[in-house]
Amino acid sequence: MIDNVRVRFAPSPTGPLHMGGVRTALFNYLFAKKNNGTFVLRIEDTDQTRYVENAEEYIIHSLEWCKIPFDEGPNKNEKFGPYRQSERKDLYKKYIEILVAKGWAYYAFDTAEELDAHRKDHEQKGKTFIYNWHNRLKLKNSLALTAAETQQKIAAGEKHVIRFKTPQDEVLKLQDEIRGEITIDTNTLDDKVLFKSDGMPTYHLANIVDDHLMEISHVIRGEEWLPSLPLHVLLYRAFEWEAPKFAHLPLILKPVGKGKLSKRDGDKLGFPVFPLAYTNPVSNEVSRGYKEDGYFSEAFVNMLALLGWNPGTEQELFSLEELTKAFDLKRVSKAGAKFSPDKTKWFNEQYLQQKEDTALAVLFSESLVEKGIHKESSYVEKVVSLVKERASFVNDFWDLSSFFFENPTAFDAKAVKKQWKETTPDLMGELIGVLREIENFESKNIEEIVKSWITSKEVGFGKVMQPLRLSLVGALKGPHLFDIIEMIGKESAVARIQYAIDTL
Repeated sequence: MIDNVRVRFAPSPTGPLHMGGVRTALFNYLFAKKNNGTFVLRIEDTDQTRYVENAEEYIIHSLEWCKIPFDEGPNKNEKFGPYRQSERKDLYKKYIEILVAKGWAYYAFDTAEELDAHRKDHEQKGKTFIYNWHNRLKLKNSLALTAAETQQKIAAGEKHVIRFKTPQDEVLKLQDEIRGEITIDTNTLDDKVLFKSDGMPTYHLANIVDDHLMEISHVIRGEEWLPSLPLHVLLYRAFEWEAPKFAHLPLILKPVGKGKLSKRDGDKLGFPVFPLAYTNPVSNEVSRGYKEDGYFSEAFVNMLALLGWNPGTEQELFSLEELTKAFDLKRVSKAGAKFSPDKTKWFNEQYLQQKEDTALAVLFSESLVEKGIHKESSYVEKVVSLVKERASFVNDFWDLSSFFFENPTAFDAKAVKKQWKETTPDLMGELIGVLREIENFESKNIEEIVKSWITSKEVGFGKVMQPLRLSLVGALKGPHLFDIIEMIGKESAVARIQYAIDTL
């Protein structure tokens, strides 16, 4: 066990939380819980232009649905609060001034138009424009200007940013808990903006300051942040702070295996990429969610855990407690993990089969009530026990069992053509008489009496059983036929057979 583990999940409230983000939160949570540590939620809302009003609430609800709650965060155990970066604005100003004073950062007055002209000029010469050591003294910044000129520009309110001064001619040896040693030549890095002209820090500065002040021990985040690692390590050095340990998780790939999984892939192939359904407050566009598509949160979380991590055993089904025990960063893969919609469905199927009939009956009853059907819980439970092995989702139950709740009014045309012969109405009419005579209307007893009657008639079982199923169900589907008869009762069974005779 590692001592004093503090990890954070730091999403930006720019829209719904992608399942890749949920997996990052999950791996942070598992690592924290495995080591008796603390899981922190921090809202990184420094980019106010991309801020979406309902996104923070959505993030919190998603974590709650997945049962991976945070220990500290907005409005909860605010030990190092506030936990929204927009509310920590004044703090960052103090730290950027420290970097400028120490010579690790400088003021840059280049306008967007000027930088664009430099980029175009470089492109025409077949080069790439990078703002760093090889050209910074030729550009409009406090390194090229005198201290007096710099102060004059600031006093005049001239728009400026503050950039990091990347060291020259140095080879950085960086350590990643998943990828091992990474070597970077600092000459290839650009002088990133740390403080924007609107007085807000960029992600890089706010992130480092907050991780330090919140005593984060391990930064576990997505692979897309790997290019930022050199700057982040250099920032820790500039502040003379001890850096946390870093771990960059592999990408979740499209089902075809190439490229990062996106919402577009889900839309095209018919699966959600968000934990909960999401309504865009501007366009009113609704995106599907795993919860609303009928997935159990445990199945969704189990599936996510195995995207990029493997337990080293054949086990595939894990409770959250089991995941916590088994989780180890050393078993997280470097390579991207291919997402499979079919495997995700399989996980849900496994969890559905494991659930108690009572719990499933409660969920199924909710959809029955919406249809205006009110049945005793014991009846719904029995129905569930008969059909659940064919279901992947609770919302499959209705298609598999509607005939337990209402008489069929239409019949499968193919089945009718194949099974309803000239002699069938007479046989079915006789069968009505047989059923009416039965007093003990239990499945086993009904089966014995009906089968013995068929034998005495010297007709093939199929000639009676198939049309009988068609009469009761409307199609050639459903569980054991005599279980259906017992469940719907004598009156309903007779009425359905008579309706089939009259209709077909």
